[in-house]
Amino acid sequence: MSICTCNREGGRCAEMSMVCLTDFEEYAKEHLSKATWDYYAAGADECCTRDDNLLAYKRIRLRPRILRDVSVCDTRTTVQGTEISFPVGIAPTAFHCLAWHEGEVATARATEALNTCTYSTCSVEEIVAAAPNGYRWFQLYVYRDRKLSEHIVQRAESLGYKALVLTVDVPYTGKRRNDIRNQFKLPPHLKVKNFDGVFQQAEAYGVPPDTLDPSISWKDVQWLQSITRLPIIIKGILTKEDAELAVEHGVQGIIVSNHGGRQLDGGPASIDALAEIVNTVRGRIEVYVDGGIRTGSDVLKALALGAKCVFIGRPAIWGLAYKGEEGVREVLQILNDEFRLSMALSGCRNVAEISRDLIQCSKL
Repeated sequence: MSICTCNREGGRCAEMSMVCLTDFEEYAKEHLSKATWDYYAAGADECCTRDDNLLAYKRIRLRPRILRDVSVCDTRTTVQGTEISFPVGIAPTAFHCLAWHEGEVATARATEALNTCTYSTCSVEEIVAAAPNGYRWFQLYVYRDRKLSEHIVQRAESLGYKALVLTVDVPYTGKRRNDIRNQFKLPPHLKVKNFDGVFQQAEAYGVPPDTLDPSISWKDVQWLQSITRLPIIIKGILTKEDAELAVEHGVQGIIVSNHGGRQLDGGPASIDALAEIVNTVRGRIEVYVDGGIRTGSDVLKALALGAKCVFIGRPAIWGLAYKGEEGVREVLQILNDEFRLSMALSGCRNVAEISRDLIQCSKL
Protein backbone atom coordinates (compact mmCIF):
# COMPACT_ATOMS: atom_id res chain seq x y z
CA MET A 1 0.00 0.00 0.00
CA SER A 2 1.22 3.50 -0.70
CA ILE A 3 0.41 6.32 1.70
CA CYS A 4 1.68 9.77 2.52
CA THR A 5 3.56 9.92 5.81
CA CYS A 6 4.72 12.91 7.85
CA ASN A 7 7.26 12.98 10.63
CA ARG A 8 5.93 13.38 14.17
CA GLU A 9 6.61 17.14 14.19
CA GLY A 10 4.43 17.69 11.15
CA GLY A 11 7.31 18.26 8.73
CA ARG A 12 8.05 17.08 5.23
CA CYS A 13 5.89 14.32 3.72
CA ALA A 14 7.24 11.46 1.65
CA GLU A 15 5.65 8.62 -0.23
CA MET A 16 6.34 5.33 1.52
CA SER A 17 5.39 1.88 0.31
CA MET A 18 5.06 -0.50 3.26
CA VAL A 19 4.63 -4.07 2.04
CA CYS A 20 5.81 -6.17 4.98
CA LEU A 21 6.96 -5.75 8.58
CA THR A 22 10.59 -5.56 7.51
CA ASP A 23 9.79 -2.28 5.74
CA PHE A 24 8.67 -0.80 9.06
CA GLU A 25 11.80 -2.12 10.75
CA GLU A 26 14.04 -0.45 8.19
CA TYR A 27 12.14 2.83 8.55
CA ALA A 28 12.44 2.76 12.34
CA LYS A 29 16.15 2.00 12.25
CA GLU A 30 16.72 4.95 9.94
CA HIS A 31 14.59 7.47 11.85
CA LEU A 32 15.07 6.63 15.54
CA SER A 33 18.14 7.79 17.42
CA LYS A 34 20.92 5.21 17.77
CA ALA A 35 20.38 4.86 21.53
CA THR A 36 16.63 4.38 21.11
CA TRP A 37 17.04 1.90 18.25
CA ASP A 38 19.63 -0.06 20.21
CA TYR A 39 17.34 -0.16 23.24
CA TYR A 40 14.47 -1.66 21.25
CA ALA A 41 16.65 -3.96 19.15
CA ALA A 42 18.82 -5.19 22.02
CA GLY A 43 19.18 -8.79 23.04
CA ALA A 44 21.10 -10.09 26.01
CA ASP A 45 24.85 -10.71 25.74
CA GLU A 46 25.64 -12.02 22.22
CA CYS A 47 21.98 -11.86 21.08
CA CYS A 48 21.93 -15.55 20.12
CA THR A 49 18.45 -16.17 21.54
CA ARG A 50 17.09 -12.95 20.06
CA ASP A 51 18.29 -13.97 16.61
CA ASP A 52 17.13 -17.56 16.98
CA ASN A 53 13.58 -16.34 17.66
CA LEU A 54 13.53 -15.33 13.99
CA LEU A 55 15.51 -18.21 12.54
CA ALA A 56 13.40 -20.85 14.29
CA TYR A 57 10.30 -19.91 12.29
CA LYS A 58 12.25 -20.25 9.05
CA ARG A 59 13.14 -23.85 9.96
CA ILE A 60 9.48 -24.86 10.19
CA ARG A 61 7.82 -26.11 7.00
CA LEU A 62 4.11 -26.30 6.24
CA ARG A 63 2.09 -29.17 4.73
CA PRO A 64 -0.59 -27.38 2.68
CA ARG A 65 -3.84 -29.12 1.76
CA ILE A 66 -5.52 -28.39 -1.59
CA LEU A 67 -9.03 -28.31 -3.12
CA ARG A 68 -10.63 -27.30 0.18
CA ASP A 69 -12.86 -24.37 -0.99
CA VAL A 70 -11.12 -21.47 0.72
CA SER A 71 -13.30 -18.80 -0.90
CA VAL A 72 -14.08 -17.61 2.65
CA CYS A 73 -11.48 -17.67 5.45
CA ASP A 74 -12.49 -16.69 8.95
CA THR A 75 -9.60 -15.40 11.11
CA ARG A 76 -11.61 -14.83 14.29
CA THR A 77 -10.75 -16.61 17.51
CA THR A 78 -11.21 -16.22 21.25
CA VAL A 79 -8.81 -15.58 24.11
CA GLN A 80 -10.02 -16.17 27.65
CA GLY A 81 -13.56 -16.40 26.26
CA THR A 82 -13.50 -13.07 24.39
CA GLU A 83 -13.67 -12.94 20.60
CA ILE A 84 -10.94 -11.07 18.73
CA SER A 85 -10.70 -10.42 15.01
CA PHE A 86 -7.52 -12.46 14.48
CA PRO A 87 -5.07 -14.19 16.80
CA VAL A 88 -2.48 -11.42 17.22
CA GLY A 89 -2.01 -9.06 20.14
CA ILE A 90 0.54 -6.50 21.27
CA ALA A 91 3.11 -7.75 23.77
CA PRO A 92 4.30 -5.56 26.66
CA THR A 93 7.15 -3.46 25.31
CA ALA A 94 8.50 -0.63 27.42
CA PHE A 95 8.58 3.07 26.59
CA HIS A 96 6.48 3.43 23.46
CA CYS A 97 6.88 7.19 23.88
CA LEU A 98 10.47 6.88 22.70
CA ALA A 99 9.12 5.88 19.28
CA TRP A 100 6.10 8.20 19.09
CA HIS A 101 5.01 11.07 21.29
CA GLU A 102 1.64 9.51 22.20
CA GLY A 103 3.26 6.19 23.09
CA GLU A 104 1.03 3.38 24.37
CA VAL A 105 -2.05 5.56 23.96
CA ALA A 106 -1.61 5.39 20.17
CA THR A 107 -0.95 1.66 20.38
CA ALA A 108 -4.14 1.10 22.38
CA ARG A 109 -6.25 3.04 19.89
CA ALA A 110 -4.78 1.03 17.01
CA THR A 111 -5.56 -2.31 18.64
CA GLU A 112 -9.07 -1.22 19.57
CA ALA A 113 -9.71 -0.40 15.92
CA LEU A 114 -8.77 -3.94 14.92
CA ASN A 115 -10.23 -5.62 18.03
CA THR A 116 -7.05 -7.32 19.11
CA CYS A 117 -5.63 -7.82 22.58
CA THR A 118 -3.13 -5.45 24.17
CA TYR A 119 -1.31 -4.95 27.43
CA SER A 120 0.73 -1.93 28.29
CA THR A 121 3.29 -0.31 30.54
CA CYS A 122 1.58 3.08 30.21
CA SER A 123 -0.71 4.59 32.84
CA VAL A 124 -3.74 2.33 33.20
CA GLU A 125 -6.03 5.35 33.29
CA GLU A 126 -4.62 6.83 30.08
CA ILE A 127 -5.09 3.57 28.20
CA VAL A 128 -8.72 3.26 29.26
CA ALA A 129 -9.43 6.87 28.30
CA ALA A 130 -7.81 6.43 24.89
CA ALA A 131 -9.45 3.09 24.03
CA PRO A 132 -12.51 2.59 26.26
CA ASN A 133 -13.79 -0.36 24.21
CA GLY A 134 -10.48 -2.17 23.96
CA TYR A 135 -9.78 -5.65 25.30
CA ARG A 136 -6.94 -5.03 27.74
CA TRP A 137 -4.62 -7.17 29.83
CA PHE A 138 -2.22 -5.60 32.32
CA GLN A 139 1.42 -6.62 32.57
CA LEU A 140 2.58 -6.95 36.17
CA TYR A 141 5.91 -7.32 37.90
CA VAL A 142 6.07 -8.27 41.57
CA TYR A 143 7.93 -5.66 43.59
CA ARG A 144 9.73 -5.87 46.89
CA ASP A 145 7.00 -3.67 48.30
CA ARG A 146 3.96 -5.90 47.79
CA LYS A 147 1.68 -2.96 48.56
CA LEU A 148 2.89 -1.30 45.36
CA SER A 149 1.96 -4.36 43.30
CA GLU A 150 -1.38 -4.65 45.09
CA HIS A 151 -2.15 -0.99 44.46
CA ILE A 152 -1.52 -1.33 40.71
CA VAL A 153 -3.56 -4.55 40.51
CA GLN A 154 -6.52 -2.86 42.19
CA ARG A 155 -6.32 0.10 39.80
CA ALA A 156 -6.25 -2.19 36.76
CA GLU A 157 -9.14 -4.31 38.00
CA SER A 158 -11.30 -1.29 38.83
CA LEU A 159 -10.75 0.11 35.33
CA GLY A 160 -11.96 -3.03 33.55
CA TYR A 161 -8.73 -4.78 32.60
CA LYS A 162 -9.53 -8.41 31.79
CA ALA A 163 -6.42 -10.27 32.97
CA LEU A 164 -3.08 -9.88 34.70
CA VAL A 165 0.05 -10.87 32.78
CA LEU A 166 2.59 -11.78 35.44
CA THR A 167 6.06 -11.51 33.91
CA VAL A 168 8.29 -14.01 35.71
CA ASP A 169 11.59 -14.08 33.81
CA VAL A 170 13.11 -10.88 35.24
CA PRO A 171 14.44 -11.57 38.73
CA TYR A 172 17.31 -9.45 37.43
CA THR A 173 17.64 -7.46 34.21
CA GLY A 174 19.61 -9.20 31.45
CA LYS A 175 22.90 -7.67 30.26
CA ARG A 176 22.23 -5.64 27.13
CA ARG A 177 25.62 -4.51 25.95
CA ASN A 178 24.61 -1.65 23.67
CA ASP A 179 22.48 -0.06 26.38
CA ILE A 180 25.54 -0.10 28.65
CA ARG A 181 27.76 1.37 25.94
CA ASN A 182 25.16 4.03 25.13
CA GLN A 183 24.56 4.75 28.84
CA PHE A 184 20.88 4.52 28.00
CA LYS A 185 18.54 6.63 30.14
CA LEU A 186 14.99 7.80 29.69
CA PRO A 187 14.83 11.40 28.49
CA PRO A 188 13.96 13.78 31.35
CA HIS A 189 10.48 14.52 29.95
CA LEU A 190 9.45 10.84 30.07
CA LYS A 191 8.54 8.84 33.15
CA VAL A 192 6.82 5.61 34.15
CA LYS A 193 3.39 6.99 34.92
CA ASN A 194 2.03 4.07 36.89
CA PHE A 195 4.50 5.12 39.60
CA ASP A 196 3.28 8.73 39.74
CA GLY A 197 2.70 9.72 43.33
CA VAL A 198 4.64 6.70 44.59
CA PHE A 199 8.20 7.47 43.50
CA GLN A 200 9.67 10.76 42.38
CA GLN A 201 11.79 9.26 39.63
CA ALA A 202 11.93 6.05 37.58
CA GLU A 203 15.13 4.53 36.40
CA ALA A 204 15.96 3.72 32.79
CA TYR A 205 14.58 0.19 32.67
CA GLY A 206 11.12 1.08 33.78
CA VAL A 207 11.06 0.53 37.52
CA PRO A 208 12.48 2.51 40.44
CA PRO A 209 15.70 1.30 42.06
CA ASP A 210 15.60 -1.99 43.98
CA THR A 211 11.89 -2.62 43.46
CA LEU A 212 11.92 -5.82 41.37
CA ASP A 213 11.98 -8.75 43.76
CA PRO A 214 14.35 -11.61 42.85
CA SER A 215 12.75 -13.75 45.57
CA ILE A 216 9.51 -14.06 43.59
CA SER A 217 8.16 -17.63 43.69
CA TRP A 218 5.01 -19.66 43.14
CA LYS A 219 3.80 -18.40 46.52
CA ASP A 220 3.39 -14.99 44.90
CA VAL A 221 1.02 -16.47 42.34
CA GLN A 222 -1.15 -17.66 45.22
CA TRP A 223 -0.86 -14.24 46.83
CA LEU A 224 -2.07 -12.55 43.62
CA GLN A 225 -5.00 -14.94 43.45
CA SER A 226 -5.94 -13.86 46.96
CA ILE A 227 -6.14 -10.15 46.06
CA THR A 228 -7.82 -10.21 42.63
CA ARG A 229 -10.57 -11.94 40.69
CA LEU A 230 -8.76 -11.34 37.39
CA PRO A 231 -7.39 -14.33 35.47
CA ILE A 232 -3.62 -14.67 35.83
CA ILE A 233 -1.51 -15.31 32.73
CA ILE A 234 2.13 -16.21 33.36
CA LYS A 235 4.60 -14.80 30.83
CA GLY A 236 8.10 -16.23 30.56
CA ILE A 237 7.66 -20.02 30.76
CA LEU A 238 9.94 -22.12 28.52
CA THR A 239 9.86 -25.64 30.02
CA LYS A 240 7.33 -28.40 30.54
CA GLU A 241 8.18 -28.55 34.25
CA ASP A 242 7.17 -24.94 34.82
CA ALA A 243 4.13 -25.36 32.58
CA GLU A 244 2.90 -28.19 34.79
CA LEU A 245 3.50 -26.09 37.90
CA ALA A 246 1.51 -23.25 36.34
CA VAL A 247 -1.45 -25.57 35.79
CA GLU A 248 -1.16 -26.93 39.33
CA HIS A 249 -1.21 -23.39 40.70
CA GLY A 250 -4.44 -22.59 38.92
CA VAL A 251 -3.36 -19.92 36.44
CA GLN A 252 -5.53 -19.33 33.38
CA GLY A 253 -2.85 -19.09 30.72
CA ILE A 254 0.82 -19.27 29.76
CA ILE A 255 2.76 -17.04 27.40
CA VAL A 256 5.72 -18.99 26.09
CA SER A 257 8.35 -16.26 25.97
CA ASN A 258 12.06 -15.60 26.30
CA HIS A 259 11.48 -11.85 26.67
CA GLY A 260 12.50 -11.20 23.08
CA GLY A 261 15.91 -12.66 23.81
CA ARG A 262 16.59 -9.80 26.24
CA GLN A 263 17.12 -11.87 29.41
CA LEU A 264 18.95 -15.24 29.30
CA ASP A 265 21.06 -15.61 26.17
CA GLY A 266 21.37 -19.25 25.10
CA GLY A 267 17.82 -20.26 25.95
CA PRO A 268 15.48 -21.74 23.35
CA ALA A 269 13.60 -19.79 20.74
CA SER A 270 10.06 -19.32 21.99
CA ILE A 271 8.51 -21.22 19.08
CA ASP A 272 10.88 -24.15 19.70
CA ALA A 273 9.65 -24.38 23.31
CA LEU A 274 5.97 -24.13 22.39
CA ALA A 275 5.19 -27.74 21.44
CA GLU A 276 6.68 -29.13 24.67
CA ILE A 277 4.50 -26.83 26.74
CA VAL A 278 1.34 -27.44 24.70
CA ASN A 279 1.87 -31.20 25.07
CA THR A 280 2.24 -30.81 28.83
CA VAL A 281 -0.77 -28.55 29.31
CA ARG A 282 -3.06 -30.79 27.20
CA GLY A 283 -5.73 -28.13 26.79
CA ARG A 284 -6.24 -27.48 30.50
CA ILE A 285 -5.34 -23.79 30.07
CA GLU A 286 -4.68 -21.58 27.07
CA VAL A 287 -1.13 -21.25 25.74
CA TYR A 288 0.19 -18.25 23.81
CA VAL A 289 3.60 -17.36 22.38
CA ASP A 290 5.65 -14.27 21.59
CA GLY A 291 9.05 -13.60 20.06
CA GLY A 292 10.06 -13.62 16.41
CA ILE A 293 6.68 -13.26 14.68
CA ARG A 294 7.23 -11.25 11.52
CA THR A 295 4.80 -12.68 8.93
CA GLY A 296 1.32 -14.09 8.69
CA SER A 297 2.77 -17.53 8.02
CA ASP A 298 4.62 -17.25 11.36
CA VAL A 299 1.25 -16.76 13.02
CA LEU A 300 -0.09 -19.80 11.18
CA LYS A 301 2.87 -21.94 12.29
CA ALA A 302 2.48 -20.91 15.92
CA LEU A 303 -1.22 -21.78 15.90
CA ALA A 304 -0.50 -25.10 14.20
CA LEU A 305 1.89 -25.90 17.06
CA GLY A 306 -0.83 -25.21 19.59
CA ALA A 307 -0.74 -21.51 20.44
CA LYS A 308 -4.13 -19.92 20.97
CA CYS A 309 -2.81 -16.47 20.06
CA VAL A 310 0.55 -14.79 19.37
CA PHE A 311 1.92 -11.46 20.54
CA ILE A 312 4.22 -9.03 18.75
CA GLY A 313 6.54 -6.55 20.47
CA ARG A 314 9.17 -4.88 18.29
CA PRO A 315 6.95 -4.68 15.15
CA ALA A 316 4.46 -2.53 17.07
CA ILE A 317 7.29 -0.16 17.98
CA TRP A 318 8.31 0.04 14.32
CA GLY A 319 4.74 0.92 13.39
CA LEU A 320 4.71 3.68 15.99
CA ALA A 321 7.99 5.08 14.69
CA TYR A 322 6.52 5.11 11.18
CA LYS A 323 3.24 6.90 11.85
CA GLY A 324 1.95 6.43 15.37
CA GLU A 325 -1.50 4.89 15.71
CA GLU A 326 -1.90 4.60 11.95
CA GLY A 327 1.44 2.83 11.68
CA VAL A 328 0.53 0.25 14.32
CA ARG A 329 -2.80 -0.32 12.64
CA GLU A 330 -1.04 -0.84 9.31
CA VAL A 331 1.37 -3.37 10.86
CA LEU A 332 -1.58 -5.31 12.27
CA GLN A 333 -3.51 -5.11 9.00
CA ILE A 334 -0.55 -6.49 7.03
CA LEU A 335 -0.23 -9.37 9.49
CA ASN A 336 -3.96 -10.00 9.28
CA ASP A 337 -3.92 -10.05 5.48
CA GLU A 338 -0.85 -12.30 5.39
CA PHE A 339 -2.37 -14.66 7.96
CA ARG A 340 -5.59 -14.94 5.99
CA LEU A 341 -3.65 -15.64 2.80
CA SER A 342 -1.45 -18.25 4.50
CA MET A 343 -4.56 -19.95 5.85
CA ALA A 344 -6.14 -20.08 2.41
CA LEU A 345 -2.99 -21.36 0.69
CA SER A 346 -2.71 -24.06 3.35
CA GLY A 347 -6.33 -25.14 2.99
CA CYS A 348 -7.62 -23.77 6.31
CA ARG A 349 -11.02 -22.09 6.23
CA ASN A 350 -11.09 -21.05 9.87
CA VAL A 351 -8.81 -21.04 12.90
CA ALA A 352 -10.30 -24.30 14.19
CA GLU A 353 -8.95 -26.12 11.11
CA ILE A 354 -5.34 -25.13 11.93
CA SER A 355 -3.75 -28.21 13.52
CA ARG A 356 -0.44 -29.96 14.13
CA ASP A 357 -0.95 -31.91 10.88
CA LEU A 358 -0.10 -28.69 9.05
CA ILE A 359 3.51 -28.80 10.29
CA GLN A 360 6.25 -30.80 8.59
CA CYS A 361 8.80 -31.32 11.33
CA SER A 362 9.66 -34.81 12.55
CA LYS A 363 11.02 -33.71 15.93
CA LEU A 364 7.59 -32.35 16.87
